[in-house]
Amino acid sequence: MFTHEAGSRNKEGQKIMPLIQLLEVLIVVGVLLWLVNRFIPMQSSIKSILNGVVVIAVVLWLLNVFGLFHSLSHVRVGTLLVGSALIR
Repeated sequence: MFTHEAGSRNKEGQKIMPLIQLLEVLIVVGVLLWLVNRFIPMQSSIKSILNGVVVIAVVLWLLNVFGLFHSLSHVRVGTLLVGSALIR
């Protein structure tokens, strides 16, 4: 039915995630978050933190799926001084 199976790879050996599967994951995460927000009683501040963590995790996952997160791992912010060695 679909041209790509889950976990299939392209010519370079990279994993391919079909758009349908990506949308299914986003819908499932959204429905689960809605169910938690709707039916589990908790303080609004905790709900806000939970929503923020889930949104950040989904954004990072999407960046990784589209291959943009790997390039962000090379960005350095500041320097770290350990003992007498300067690490950049």
